[in-house]
Amino acid sequence: MTILISNKHVASGARLPAQLGDANTVLQTEMSEKSPHEMETAPSLSTPDLLRKAGLRPTRQRMTLGRLLFEGGDRHVTAEQLHAEVAGLGEHVSLATVYNTLHQFKRAGLLRELAIEGSKAYFDTNTSNHNHFLLEPHGELMDISGDAISVEGLPEPPEGTRITHVDVVVRLAKI
Repeated sequence: MTILISNKHVASGARLPAQLGDANTVLQTEMSEKSPHEMETAPSLSTPDLLRKAGLRPTRQRMTLGRLLFEGGDRHVTAEQLHAEVAGLGEHVSLATVYNTLHQFKRAGLLRELAIEGSKAYFDTNTSNHNHFLLEPHGELMDISGDAISVEGLPEPPEGTRITHVDVVVRLAKI
């Protein structure tokens, strides 16, 4: 089986490296139970309305975390980063609550979870079909538009399943 990852233009106008070797890695993504098309996160919705539309009750903790996640544009965060931001605001929300809430948001279709090398989970507020640059060793993720990379030759999924998404991360190092 051959999986071809072809490079197209990147949103910034830069081109991906011609050699695909270590520059590109397919990652696993845990998708929500709702597809991005089922759960559109319109920027005009307030955080309480966004949570209600997703079927979540706007509790104090969900409101605090939701405002940090959804009211400042698209972001990539870890649970630890978000926990530190909440603490910086003087709010008390346990790390376990942050993890639980991020997973609730993911199941509701508000976030995507990206597992980088299986050891670190990032949560992405942009649920559209897109891929990522990873600036090593800082672990900073940046979006690549959905049409910038084409993946062809995927195997047929096992009976009773469907492919929901394929993520590609392009690893970068500062020169």
